[in-house]
Amino acid sequence: MSSGSRPAGTGRLVTGVTWALLLVGLWLWGREATEGPGASSAPTTGDIAAVGRPLGAALPPARDPLAPVAPRRIEIPSLGITAPVVARGLDGTGAIDPPPYEMPHTVGWFGSGTRPGAVGPALFVGHVDTDSRPAVFYGLSAARPGAKVRVTRTDGSVAEFTVDDVQVHPREHFDARKVYGARDPHRAELRLITCGGTFDRAAGTYSANVVVSAYLTGWERAGSDEAGSGRAAAGV
Repeated sequence: MSSGSRPAGTGRLVTGVTWALLLVGLWLWGREATEGPGASSAPTTGDIAAVGRPLGAALPPARDPLAPVAPRRIEIPSLGITAPVVARGLDGTGAIDPPPYEMPHTVGWFGSGTRPGAVGPALFVGHVDTDSRPAVFYGLSAARPGAKVRVTRTDGSVAEFTVDDVQVHPREHFDARKVYGARDPHRAELRLITCGGTFDRAAGTYSANVVVSAYLTGWERAGSDEAGSGRAAAGV
């Protein structure tokens, strides 16, 4: 889906992501938030929609956090997503620096924040599309509560997360606490973030972000095919 006129080499993610609001101060403040889940944001009517958490949805219990290890690959089997992960920092404006536009099928992880499996929310960001084709997180809004997110870590272990809810956060009413804050101060959590809402061709921006929240429910040792609940391999 074309995004209209703009300088060559500039993608929708680069020009339009709402997570440009993720300043260092907001990140540090959000990591310490201890309030429960916020209410679902208002639905959007654009090409990306999302669901909240259905009342009464039965989800597995959280497991104890793991020692912090950096991610290498992320998988969402229900969406057919398998992608490499690269660590990203903050750009000159204080926003997460996303993967280069030339890497639309790579997911960025905020490397200065939480490592997946450790206590707190680990942040992952990805393109929704490019000028000509869908990108890695194009189908992210189709995730449903109970879906599994598997993060392979650099020591070979796999941290398995369960999707808690899927929300759309409008750009005009962006709430850093809801997006980046911990749902439970003792849990290991994930946030998967991409563009959503409607796309303004003239401005080159999306109107919202799709945010998938998940929490740690299992893990596998390095080289193991069995989910574990005890001690992990050395370094995990």
